[in-house]
Amino acid sequence: MVNAPDLDNRRTSILGIPLWGRVIVVMLVAVALVSTWFLNAFLSESFTESTRNRAELRLVLYSGNIQSELQRNSVVPLLLARDPDLISALREGSFATTSQRLIDLQSEIGAATIELLDNAGRVVAATDRNQLGKSRNSEAAFVEARRSSDTAFLVQELDSGGFGFSFARSVRQGSEVVGVVIVGADLTKFERSWAGFADAVALMDSSGRVILATEPRWRGRSLEEALALRDAPSAIARALRVTADWAQSPPDAFVRGEAVLQSEVRVPFRGWRLVSFTRYDSVRESVNAALALLLTGFALLLALVFYIVSRRAWSQSALFQQESEELRGLNARLQREIAARVRVQKDLAVAEQTLAQSSKLASLGEMSASVSHELNQPLAAMKTYLAGARLLLKSKRSEEALASFQRIDDLIDRMGAIARTLKSFARKGGEAFAPIDLRTCLADALTMMEPMLRDSRVLVVRTVPPEPVMIRGDTVRVEQVILNLVRNAVDATCGVNSPQIDIIISQGETAKLTVRDNGEGIKNIDSLFEPFYTTKPAGKGVGLGLAISSGIVSDHGGRLTALNAPDGGAVFEVEFPREGVQLDAAE
Repeated sequence: MVNAPDLDNRRTSILGIPLWGRVIVVMLVAVALVSTWFLNAFLSESFTESTRNRAELRLVLYSGNIQSELQRNSVVPLLLARDPDLISALREGSFATTSQRLIDLQSEIGAATIELLDNAGRVVAATDRNQLGKSRNSEAAFVEARRSSDTAFLVQELDSGGFGFSFARSVRQGSEVVGVVIVGADLTKFERSWAGFADAVALMDSSGRVILATEPRWRGRSLEEALALRDAPSAIARALRVTADWAQSPPDAFVRGEAVLQSEVRVPFRGWRLVSFTRYDSVRESVNAALALLLTGFALLLALVFYIVSRRAWSQSALFQQESEELRGLNARLQREIAARVRVQKDLAVAEQTLAQSSKLASLGEMSASVSHELNQPLAAMKTYLAGARLLLKSKRSEEALASFQRIDDLIDRMGAIARTLKSFARKGGEAFAPIDLRTCLADALTMMEPMLRDSRVLVVRTVPPEPVMIRGDTVRVEQVILNLVRNAVDATCGVNSPQIDIIISQGETAKLTVRDNGEGIKNIDSLFEPFYTTKPAGKGVGLGLAISSGIVSDHGGRLTALNAPDGGAVFEVEFPREGVQLDAAE
């Protein structure tokens, strides 16, 4: 019979990849990674440079178009300032046909707007008749034109957020200024044409301010401020960006959160600059296509290596068949032993199920009584809220009625939480312990008992410190203890004139909650915390409240004590370890 170590070695040699095959696979993978890296770097640089050259050629063309448009419009004010008809109209104040003449000139020249202003700055003729009669004596175009004998060029920020470009020149008769001609140049038409060839194009003046851009938000800002105006990328977007740009050089800039290539040329006009931003999409597509072909070749080589290795495994299948027969015999013996063990385990499982069922039946009575006792308080509160909501609805106070329904919904959640947490009487808790404020637990518990306290006409006096009283525990279970203590205090004061309950929270080495009433006191204090001990009549309680509360407090590492006050009434004290301070639980 073959020994187990020898059998494992033979199976490894048959089913696994031999050493020479592993070496070839590792070498192929290494060569593929190195080749992919260098090819990606070379092609990325090459295609990036080609893309940059094309972008710069487009910018040179855009620059020529802008310069041509500006030169064509700059000549118009010079010609109109020397027109004898316009000079005569300004001298005589006769402008009946002047606007129509300017409209005819506009269609021939291609200017955006043409306006003629008199010496007072009033628009007396214009291609846009809606501008007639407006005063422009305080605008920069009128002031600059009168100040200089040359044509003035002005860039003005519009209310719409863009920029207006205009040439202005004074109309003179001899040395006397009789008016001003303002010709508007339409450069915004280039923005629409730029958007079709690049991701973003911006024209900046000599101060670096963006005056034309395919991105409207960029206008009026510096280039650095414009590039910073982008939405914060999400975590997924950042991951995709890193994955997409893993093999290329750091991008020149980011536009709308995407890496772009920046190109710039100077416009031979007043120090203007033209900048374009082009995405790497075309570069990555070309590089990825070449890399896909390279990786396909290496994948075919790997497939060939695996085929050769598999042929060797097929040649050893006969030896494997022989060893399989030996394994079948060993497997048969093991199956017989396993069958015997399974029978023993089934018998053990039947015994365990019997014990578990007995345990469940033993605790069923205790749990049903606990649930009945603890759900009695929320049910009573729900009944009170329903009665109040009915009266509010009859009084057409729907918003207050909705508040009552919300409290009922909270009580339903509370009942579900009580049903889950009442098991603490039968087992240890503490799985959901967290830092909680004892003051908040008291406030929530009194809110739940508000209807009962109001109907019983009990005066509740709370004394709590202004700072938080932090303990570690389960909020629902701590509130359950407070509910039980306050409920017992209410029942103890039902036959007393001017019933009163004092609730005090203090903190020192421990966090202490004291509940004191002015009732008749505790008659049998030794049996107070025993299950099913109660002094209430049948149907009013089952004697589990204090027993459950004592178990909850012990689970929190604290202690619950009771005593009779010297001047009458009962006093219950609950001590919890403060957050970060340990306290041995009392038995």
